[in-house]
Amino acid sequence: MLENESLLELLEEDAKLTPAQLSAMLGVSEEEVRSAVARLEKEGVIKGYRTLVNWERVSAPAATALIELKVTPKKDTGFDEIAGRIMNFPEVRSVALMSGGFDLAVTVAGKTMSDIAMFVARRLAPIEGVLSTATHFVLTRYKEGGVIFHSEYEEIDERGSNLCD
Repeated sequence: MLENESLLELLEEDAKLTPAQLSAMLGVSEEEVRSAVARLEKEGVIKGYRTLVNWERVSAPAATALIELKVTPKKDTGFDEIAGRIMNFPEVRSVALMSGGFDLAVTVAGKTMSDIAMFVARRLAPIEGVLSTATHFVLTRYKEGGVIFHSEYEEIDERGSNLCD
């Protein structure tokens, strides 16, 4: 019998694995893999498949920022209404409810830092219920989605030695 968690872990690690590869790795038939993936997609467990791009290696300029928001939750909908409005902006990559000193963490992408600053000033801050924002620009991504973006940091052990040498 196919264990969902094992299948999901493999797909999360590499969404390009074929049903044949997955079946060999999991010791089940390709049909069991196809059926399980289809069911998990239908149930909303698998939400999509993505390519992780290292935009620093592409000539197109890009900027990313993490924006902390303090908000006043609505009486009947709590944080959901504000989060719903924010996540519909095309610049927004992610929205998460947080514990601690702020309420929502919003990841935003734009062509330049100025574009992001204008987005915050003109579209995000004026939303009813947004009390304050704090914008933190991403300068360099070292690791995202489990993927290391700079090869000089790959496979370094606790002593600082590169395991590839």
